[in-house]
Amino acid sequence: MVEIPRNQKAVEQNVLGLPVDRNIIFSNHKGTYKQGIEKRQTKLLQKISFIKPFLKEDEKILLVTTGCSPISILEQLLTGWIVFYLRRSLFVFTNKRIFHIPTKINYSYRNSIAQILYADCQTIEMKGRTLVVKYKNGKKEKFYYMGGKEKKKIKALLKTISLEGIQSKTAGRIHLCPRCTKELIEDEYSCPNCRLEFKSKAETKRISIVYPGGGYFYTGHPWLGVGDAITESILLLFVVLTLVDALQGGENGFTSFAVFSIILALEKAITVYHSNHFIKEYIPKEKEIKPIATSQ
Repeated sequence: MVEIPRNQKAVEQNVLGLPVDRNIIFSNHKGTYKQGIEKRQTKLLQKISFIKPFLKEDEKILLVTTGCSPISILEQLLTGWIVFYLRRSLFVFTNKRIFHIPTKINYSYRNSIAQILYADCQTIEMKGRTLVVKYKNGKKEKFYYMGGKEKKKIKALLKTISLEGIQSKTAGRIHLCPRCTKELIEDEYSCPNCRLEFKSKAETKRISIVYPGGGYFYTGHPWLGVGDAITESILLLFVVLTLVDALQGGENGFTSFAVFSIILALEKAITVYHSNHFIKEYIPKEKEIKPIATSQ
């Protein structure tokens, strides 16, 4: 049983207006209250102040932690270590599900949120600092670099979670509309309930091909966009110069032109590939979204 300090009321279950289970959220993996844990969890709760409309009537927050969205091996090879900063996320464990919230580098909300229902999972386990989720639809996802301070707590918490219950149609992780909180349909970039529009793969591809760094700017990654724009502009300049040289009869002009054209095309392809991964996080076209509480 968790020890509650005398200056706290055990009956009070709201923190910053959010429903929590104090006996769990402010305790360590052994169930003992720690002031340091309360301070950190309260700080993380401030980051998810928007989440209340997404919670069901009897749903309580048990733990909030940091981590990364799933990252493919190819994405890691093409981007390097910086990809773990680009895919930062918050994770909210409740008594019914896990909310996966892709964020900016400073863990601020990007109007993107997904859910993992416990009933949709075959297994959930921690391996080191990696959360491994096997879904009942046969898919598996890995969430890397889960908060080190919560690692033991997550392991202890998962032992108490039941994976029984009514599963969803997808039986896997599914994104929710940041405005009406309803489930979105995979690869459809418009909410079927409130018609909120999201940035799409088709538009990302077009912008990435036409504008240097365009895909990164479109998906909200300006620093990547600047770096990519500089690289593409230099390559484009070489393409033009080598083409002019080839047309003027320069030696190996067409060979150089072909080489730089291929490199530029590969750079564009990488931009499209990365941008499509960001698009999968369902980024609304509108910058400011206010969640509307709906009957769940």
